[in-house]
Amino acid sequence: MTVRNTICLWYDGGALDAATFYAQTFPDSAVGATHRAPGDFPSGRQGDVLTVEFTVMGIPCLGLNGGPAHRHSEAFSFQISTEDQAETDRLWNAIVGNGGQESDCGWCRDRWGLSWQITPRALIEAICDPDPAAAKRAFDAMMTMRRIDIAAIEAARRG
Repeated sequence: MTVRNTICLWYDGGALDAATFYAQTFPDSAVGATHRAPGDFPSGRQGDVLTVEFTVMGIPCLGLNGGPAHRHSEAFSFQISTEDQAETDRLWNAIVGNGGQESDCGWCRDRWGLSWQITPRALIEAICDPDPAAAKRAFDAMMTMRRIDIAAIEAARRG
């Protein structure tokens, strides 16, 4: 079946590097076709990489080397659900350790400016706890964190 909806992500010349990094970092991710510009364009020349098809954890994406006109913001992010602290730490460290930046509440930004939420399942379960007091304690604990600490979330949930 042909995919009819693809996330298009704008890069300032780094689409292929970003796609390669994502494919090496996240499971069920890959770099597909690379397309070169058939002519000069505002931020490049004929023959430069114009677009890169890739998937991030099964989500189809297109990296467009559109130049510096548009920047990524937290208004768009990938939320990656993790199973345990080891996976949370591995993905967080991969993004931040490759020129990225830490942010609050499990968010970080990669070196191309794209935002990621590295979100353990345990966090979602805790803040959706049917006991409102337990959910609030877990939520309040999360609000003090950068990378999510599952043990601290679970301790807060228990009270």
